[in-house]
Amino acid sequence: MISGKISRRTFVKGSAFALAFVSMPTLVLGQTIRIRLEWQEFRNSPQYGSFYNAIRSMRANTKSTSPASWRYWTNVHVNYCPHNIAYFLAWHRGYIYYFEQQLRTISGNSALTLPYWDYYRSSTIPSEFTDPTSALYIANRQNTNVYNALDLSPFDPSVYNFERGRPDAFETRIESAPHNPVHNIIGGVMADMQSPLDPIFFLHHANIDRLWHAWALPDGKGMPASTASYWSGNFRYASNLTIQRNKTYYPGWLGYDYADNSKPTALPPQAESAPRLIRVQAQGGQMLNRPPVGQFATVPGRVIAANRRSLGAAQNIGLADNSVTVQIPLQAADAQTVRDLVSAAKDSSAPAPASGFQSAKVVLDGVQLTGAGQGGGFFYNVYLNLPESGDVSSSRRQYFLGTIGAFELAGAAHHGGGTLEYPATAVLGNLEGSDLREINVSLVRVNGNNAPRGQVMLIKEARLEVSNEEPWDRSTPPPKSGCYC
Repeated sequence: MISGKISRRTFVKGSAFALAFVSMPTLVLGQTIRIRLEWQEFRNSPQYGSFYNAIRSMRANTKSTSPASWRYWTNVHVNYCPHNIAYFLAWHRGYIYYFEQQLRTISGNSALTLPYWDYYRSSTIPSEFTDPTSALYIANRQNTNVYNALDLSPFDPSVYNFERGRPDAFETRIESAPHNPVHNIIGGVMADMQSPLDPIFFLHHANIDRLWHAWALPDGKGMPASTASYWSGNFRYASNLTIQRNKTYYPGWLGYDYADNSKPTALPPQAESAPRLIRVQAQGGQMLNRPPVGQFATVPGRVIAANRRSLGAAQNIGLADNSVTVQIPLQAADAQTVRDLVSAAKDSSAPAPASGFQSAKVVLDGVQLTGAGQGGGFFYNVYLNLPESGDVSSSRRQYFLGTIGAFELAGAAHHGGGTLEYPATAVLGNLEGSDLREINVSLVRVNGNNAPRGQVMLIKEARLEVSNEEPWDRSTPPPKSGCYC
């Protein structure tokens, strides 16, 4: 039995006494590096019994303020996790590191490691997690196959940057896909901030952590050096459980590595997946027609705040089974603002636009799930100005803004509201400024094998917003990591 959710105040107060069980390791040259195994190897290893028994014990523990309980670690995630903001990857690295320490404490096996699920190798949740008699099982998942959630674009050789705000930042890319879509397609509690209630969560995040490490090898690419101010400060998990940010820079500093540190180069065999809907992120020569334009009320540009302006918006958008394009007409002056932004985005040495606006984003405001959509099982890819027809599957990065589903909305609510923002300056820079009389935001539906029918989401307003904030620091090149070791 899993005990109930508790508030952040109660959680922090009640758990303070219980955290002495774990402390940061002494990071010294020559420390033991334990290897995290992929599930198919792990399940046949001597570690499996310790892992299974530890999880069974934690799920049976009803004391939510005890680190020995399953609900405790879910509440850590509910109360502290960052999503769609900086340090998404690094905070979760520390989170699963501490969870792994707890598994060792409960099992008494100091060699126990957290396994990962490589869904690029096999997109079906391992059978041990779908057996109702297993301690690894949880009811109400919408799907057990995540094939339609997978995407290779974060591992494109051109993805060099790491930090959010820079074009093609790896952290932003991998959170948009495959991280968020895996949560969405599985659905159930995985589509909510209480997703750690599902044991598959930890294997999913171990894999995301592995993919970050694989991308960064061998030299760290555009990650800030471990000594940079980016890594100053701490991550918090409970009132007296923190970790220095720079300790999460490199897995070896936390005493672990992965059995396979290669980046995925192909999707798993399609034979594993039941017949599926067309997915625009599929690899290869798939043709895509832009979804039909929906009939929505539009409003002209208006001032949002002192340094922000909406260039136009569409309102009262209902999303159901089908994909749809939301068309936002631009008045002449606002269309010129967009063309100026495009020119500046294409040429970093160009002067700032006369309007003073330097960055753009697509804002989906007042977003709500219907009852049908709350369980997940689907998501939408969000694109800007897709061509009306043509082979664009190989150019996904040119138009892609991000994803939206039950999980993204849970994250938005977690950080204070029902608004999702998608930086659009870099994508605008990929477009031809001479033909920007209107903005088209395409919401392309992607389903799991089991997905809800009918209306699943309502959007009060979709708008293109500009501000005078610089989209990224154009004056300096992306930082280099230095020694990633």
